[in-house]
Amino acid sequence: MDNGYDADVIVIGAGGGGAVAAKELGEKGLKVLVLEAGPWYGNRKWPNPNTNAGAAESSSNDDLDIQLLKSTFTDLEDDMNDFITGKFRWGPADRNLSPWQRINEKGGFVWQSAGVGGTTQLYFANCPRAFPAAFERDWPFRYEELIPYYEEVEQTLPVREATATSKENLFFYGARKLGFEYTREINITKPGYRLQQNGILGINPMLNNPDFDLENNQAVGCTLRGHCVNGCCIGPNVGSVAKRSTLVSYIPYALATGNVDIMPNSFVTAIHTGENQEEGLYAASVSVRNTWTGEVSELKAKVIVLSAGAIESPRLWLNSRLPENEWVGRGMTTHVFDCVSGIFEEKDLMNILGMSDVIPYKGQNSAARLDYPGLGVFEPFGTSPGIYAALIYGTSQKGYYFQNQTNEEEPWDREGIIAGDLLKELMRDYNRTLSILVFPDDDVNQKNGVTLDPERMDENGYIPIISYEMSEADRERRDQLTGLAAEL
Repeated sequence: MDNGYDADVIVIGAGGGGAVAAKELGEKGLKVLVLEAGPWYGNRKWPNPNTNAGAAESSSNDDLDIQLLKSTFTDLEDDMNDFITGKFRWGPADRNLSPWQRINEKGGFVWQSAGVGGTTQLYFANCPRAFPAAFERDWPFRYEELIPYYEEVEQTLPVREATATSKENLFFYGARKLGFEYTREINITKPGYRLQQNGILGINPMLNNPDFDLENNQAVGCTLRGHCVNGCCIGPNVGSVAKRSTLVSYIPYALATGNVDIMPNSFVTAIHTGENQEEGLYAASVSVRNTWTGEVSELKAKVIVLSAGAIESPRLWLNSRLPENEWVGRGMTTHVFDCVSGIFEEKDLMNILGMSDVIPYKGQNSAARLDYPGLGVFEPFGTSPGIYAALIYGTSQKGYYFQNQTNEEEPWDREGIIAGDLLKELMRDYNRTLSILVFPDDDVNQKNGVTLDPERMDENGYIPIISYEMSEADRERRDQLTGLAAEL
């Protein structure tokens, strides 16, 4: 641009928020530059995104290539989701380099992805609205003010009622037996179960055609193949991929405006400020580090939008020494999840479903939910076997199952990580397993959040320290919800 600016607006991050901002601003005629730390999959300017630096930027939908996306998004779980080497790891595109480090003080892991599309590349595509009651406590504006923005996003993605398969039908059976009612409301004010509101296109019309060719599919729509987390690539072109990550929805819409440039492999390490009499202190420019070459450049804009996620946004603010605020990086909530799994007898499944298996890997990863305002949410889920086993048997704050003695009052037989021969035995019954993720509401606690390690740095600045601990009220809500999920 003329006048000394590289853009009207610089957007930091091309994930769930930054891509939306870029599209909306581009449609208003503003020149937008999006800076994304990770790679861009499915773009001809980066035909080998993990082995070659490729180009500097892209601003055209003509660069998008569904065949490249299909060659990148494989069904191999380690290839996609390994925290060290997977394509969706939090780290640079160059797989010869280490992931970017984070410190979890209380243990656990952060399931986020770098790249154009951000973590929406690997999410379940569940797109529910928040509980209206939450806005009575923790938000600076009313729920009603948010509804037009919900409606805009729901129309754009688009968001629709999910398609139930056997795991959802079994979940609904249990919810009815517990006495809950089905609801079609999307502004949830009382307990009830329903189909998820998913950012996934409707069923592919060719799905039941015996001649349907999945690899060379030219029809638009979901094929219920169960690989949402691995990165959906089902569609005749990038803009029509069934699971509506921002990579395949808002990014193409943003490029279509003709006003948006996107630079992947560009980690913003600092925001610089200026000051004048009219505006006071303002964001003036950013320092950007090319993750392939290490070269650092400065880019200027009239406005800078910080949309780098719940960890990197406060990290960047603090590393940039922007004005102090007691809430920057504080008050983080995670809806720390629990998981309940039950293995069903074939005869019971035949009576309930008319079939002998649950088949958890069939269908969208999660297509149903039970909302309980004041407590939280739980939902059935199913994925490919590696991720499934990790979620239901391979992670626990309570150590291994043989370290935990259950009693008759508890609604489960085992608690903790399952390993060894017992893990093999339980996973043999994978097909007859229903699993439920439990997401309790957690309180806004100023002690929870992101700070900087005072000594350790990586190439992008001081390393973020993540500190999170549930309150006693959080634990009570989790235990109530987990008990309900076990009963169901």
